[in-house]
Amino acid sequence: MPFALVAVPDATQHDGAAAVMAPEIEIDLGGGFCLRRATEADAPAFCEVCLKTGDSGGDASATEDDPDLLGLLYAVPYVRLEPDFAHAIVQRGARAGQDRVAGYLLGTPDSAKFYRRLERDWLPDLQRRVSEPGPDAGQWRGSDWIRRLIHHPPTHFPQSLQPFPAHAHIDLLPEARGCGIGQQCMAIMDHALAAAGAGGVHLQVK
Repeated sequence: MPFALVAVPDATQHDGAAAVMAPEIEIDLGGGFCLRRATEADAPAFCEVCLKTGDSGGDASATEDDPDLLGLLYAVPYVRLEPDFAHAIVQRGARAGQDRVAGYLLGTPDSAKFYRRLERDWLPDLQRRVSEPGPDAGQWRGSDWIRRLIHHPPTHFPQSLQPFPAHAHIDLLPEARGCGIGQQCMAIMDHALAAAGAGGVHLQVK
């Protein structure tokens, strides 16, 4: 999987970067959407978003036999390990007048440190819950591929990415796409990462 390498901007040029760090602040994204700090109560919704976008942006529900595993590896750990950089994208009044999580914005200013903490503080409990399907991909069914990754996580941080220590991760449900929300959120994350001292960010590109 190739990487896109981006120098982060001057954090002093974006007031929203500081604002989104505060748990009590919401940022209006327009169109009935807002950005707020994620909480552990968002974990089920993050798992749903990760599943609904897990097939190259499309819905992976038909191929995964465990609907939570994608989110438990790729989204929920940020809420615990990097709470200052874990945000929910919320659609106000989406379900019978109730707010709905329509995406997430996640990141870390120090990828190598995050991966070490993921292996030490998050994965052991998950590994105890999830069976290891073995190395033969021909025998895998349903969510076995993600079970394999849980037991053998791709957490090596290559030397070539040292100038770009931060990374960011965003997923949006279809209703939150095509209206500039992704661009706004990535700008906010870029400035927040810069404010935390990161000199560059890398993004995995499918």
